[in-house]
Amino acid sequence: MDSCEEKVMISLLNKLVKHSPSILSATLLIANTAQANPPVKIAQAHRPLPMDDPSLVMPSVSELEAEEGIDQVTSVSQLSDVQPTDWAFQALQSLVERYGCIAGYPDGTFKGNRAMTRYEFAAGLNACLDRITELIAAATTNLVTREDLAVLQRLQEEFAAELAALRGRVDSLEARTAELEANQFSTTTKLNGEVLFWLSDTYGERASARGEGSADDKTQTFFSYRTWLHFETSFTGEDLLFTRLQANNTNDLSESDLTNTLMTRTAIDEADGDNAFGIDLMFYQFPIGDRAQGIIGPIGVDLDDVSTVLSPFAEEGDGTISRFGRRNPTSFRGPANAGLGFSYAFNDKFQVNVAYLADDPANPQAGAGAFNGAYSALGQLVIEPNDSLAFTLGYVRKYWGDDGVDITNGTGSFKAQDPFDGIATTADNVGFQAHWRVNETVEVGGWFGSTWARPENGNGDDDDVTIINGMLYFGFPDLFREGNLGGLMVGVPPIVTDGGDDDSLKDDDTSIHIEAIYRFQVNDYISITPGLFVITNPNHDDVNDTIWISTFRTQFVF
Repeated sequence: MDSCEEKVMISLLNKLVKHSPSILSATLLIANTAQANPPVKIAQAHRPLPMDDPSLVMPSVSELEAEEGIDQVTSVSQLSDVQPTDWAFQALQSLVERYGCIAGYPDGTFKGNRAMTRYEFAAGLNACLDRITELIAAATTNLVTREDLAVLQRLQEEFAAELAALRGRVDSLEARTAELEANQFSTTTKLNGEVLFWLSDTYGERASARGEGSADDKTQTFFSYRTWLHFETSFTGEDLLFTRLQANNTNDLSESDLTNTLMTRTAIDEADGDNAFGIDLMFYQFPIGDRAQGIIGPIGVDLDDVSTVLSPFAEEGDGTISRFGRRNPTSFRGPANAGLGFSYAFNDKFQVNVAYLADDPANPQAGAGAFNGAYSALGQLVIEPNDSLAFTLGYVRKYWGDDGVDITNGTGSFKAQDPFDGIATTADNVGFQAHWRVNETVEVGGWFGSTWARPENGNGDDDDVTIINGMLYFGFPDLFREGNLGGLMVGVPPIVTDGGDDDSLKDDDTSIHIEAIYRFQVNDYISITPGLFVITNPNHDDVNDTIWISTFRTQFVF
């Protein structure tokens, strides 16, 4: 190519580039040809990972057309797709074959067997324009002909509106990407959180602990909060390092100067809600091959973190408002704080979970540490015959040292919580769950748990005390509006049904837990949940009057 011809071609090319400079067209073509070649979505775990950010997803053709609107149409011809028989289609196909300027298709060819939208075609045109620009800039031989440049000029003029629309869209995406890169929290960590506002009160007389008789209602209407900040870090895209910070000022309603029964405890109450921010949960979850997953954590890990809970009301932020209503307290609560868990899926229908958790693993003193203090050892089988039905069967072995016994984990009667008055205790716990999704708007499920506890007093007196609990629930997803959730729960909190050789350990009567909630999803970030639960015969003692606990919860997520 002599210097005169080169000057003519560069001049012609400059006219083309003036109105449609480089706009990452090869990338756009990949995004806009998703109709013919849909991308494969990688299944993610239950938690969001950094690569899930929807703001980084390229626009589809329909989105581009919707955003630009009819005001971009300047001729009747722009309302129709580009057909394989059109001159423009054939001209671009010829350029693609000669210069290899579209690499977006998996087989590296230009699809000549289907019609393309004008936006798709424009993206392909820009790809060729970029490629030819590169060839001329680095040319040492006659690679590009004057005729091809003339064809490009004609194509550019006919598709000027589409090219301008694509350029505006990409400019916007580039600006958003630059802002994200400049202000991102971390390249590996995603920050999100939850804030709960909790307005509540109880109605009814204060319960007696062990036959002392009822007293006047001691509680007042109270307004409290809980805040969670989640740091979710992934190093490989398949693993998760989870760190949670918490602050709250909630109180334990079971205190003797309030309701004097564990059965009134709410889903978020704490004995030490002192407004202090601190780490209350940390674990690392990672895949082991294609079917297994491991989890290890030094603080805050509980049995529900290493096993499967089927209830749709298990989360205190948007589920039940009572502590007992969240999950089986003898199967999914226990001596726990740190430990190791392992899950293995045999197939889509069967999974096994095993774990060991220690209550005070960081304490090197006698009677504590990772293996010599209170602990829980779990094994669970999960069975899912189909998408609408699931069962679990689990066993947990637990041990508590002296003066630290809490068999029912803050639920049920005081007798069931610590039947041997602080003596070190061992308990074998068996739990069964079932959940049935009847249809898109109705779910039914529940659990049953049985515990056999014995004192470890060294005198051979190890007669078992039997404790049971159970719950039946009904869930109503999308009740009255998509995203809402209605719920009704009826159950028996942990109760001592057999005191072994000591009949005084047996609970005299039976309490019934009745709960109703309705979560109204205001938008993706805010929900409000009025709820009420009722306890008859608190502490499994019919001398106690019924207690009502009302709650109005507001949840903010971000």
